Amino acid sequence: MSCPGGSSRTEQRGNLPTGYNGREGHVKRIGVLTSGGDAPGMNAAIRAVVRMGLHKGWDVVGICEGYVGLITDDTTPLSARRVGGIMQRGGTVLGSSRSPEFKTPEGRRMAREMLNRHSIEALAIIGGGGSQAGALAMFQEGFPVVGIASTIDNDLYGIDITIGVDTALNVALEAIDRLKVTASSHRRAFLLEVMGRDYGYLALMSGLAGGADAIVVPEVDTDPEQIASAMRDAYTRGKSHALVVVAEGARYNAEGLGRYFREHQERLGFELRSTVLGHVQRGGEPGAFDRLLGTQCGVAAVECLDKGEFGVLAGLRHGQISTVPLAEVVGHKKPIDAKLLKMAQVLSQ
Repeated sequence: MSCPGGSSRTEQRGNLPTGYNGREGHVKRIGVLTSGGDAPGMNAAIRAVVRMGLHKGWDVVGICEGYVGLITDDTTPLSARRVGGIMQRGGTVLGSSRSPEFKTPEGRRMAREMLNRHSIEALAIIGGGGSQAGALAMFQEGFPVVGIASTIDNDLYGIDITIGVDTALNVALEAIDRLKVTASSHRRAFLLEVMGRDYGYLALMSGLAGGADAIVVPEVDTDPEQIASAMRDAYTRGKSHALVVVAEGARYNAEGLGRYFREHQERLGFELRSTVLGHVQRGGEPGAFDRLLGTQCGVAAVECLDKGEFGVLAGLRHGQISTVPLAEVVGHKKPIDAKLLKMAQVLSQ
């Protein structure tokens, strides 16, 4: 299933019931959208929202291209068969985008008008920090929403691990393992840059699991000379390679470190190369963990809508699928685990 090119209008059924007050079982027609960066496992969440919604006797409408679709009226009706076979696919069959217009009151007014035209009474919004900020804005303006935590960055406050993270970590880990092979063959050092925006989780966890000689994250101001020392120490100890995992949002990312060392590589002991993993981490089929997590979070979101529990984010929290108020998530920075960073430093020696 994929959203069509251009708009596919669902049947218009009048306005929202004026007496709506979030009563349990009152919702009859919901929308689902994916927003921001795609993440492996989003399709599992879409499938779960649709089939659980249908199980409750609701109509389910897909909003194409994220918040842009809310403004441009780009929708498609979803059935159990239309979401069949999508769980194993990467990305999002509904499409995704970023919408500066939705951040404005006028953009949200246009979105509300579209929802009213289609009698969509509530939304399940699958995405990361920016997506959930939009969800909170709609909730604060009186529209029923439930968020589903999905971003490979894993930077949503109050959530243990988000949809897409496990698959992205395994992609990074495979890259580390492969780079170590070629690095050892040529006695080289590699800088591997992973995604994560301004949060260092992916770098920390993939570096720890991959046995990196050093890890650079945005949360810690790292002196390039520390990285030089780590690579030189690996050379002195007789290692056949050195590998540094760098978060893209760090002050010194792979490009910055490469420039820093360009004129003086000989002091590293190794010849230096850089690899930027980039959007490769977003692609590919989701692993079992992300399929299961997406499924469970999608079901939890529908249960919240059914109970009238709005303005919350469904995700893995303290080891269980539960919810946290969006107001506690948006605008709060998730701390990195300093103990794990210290562990990685000790074990790299």
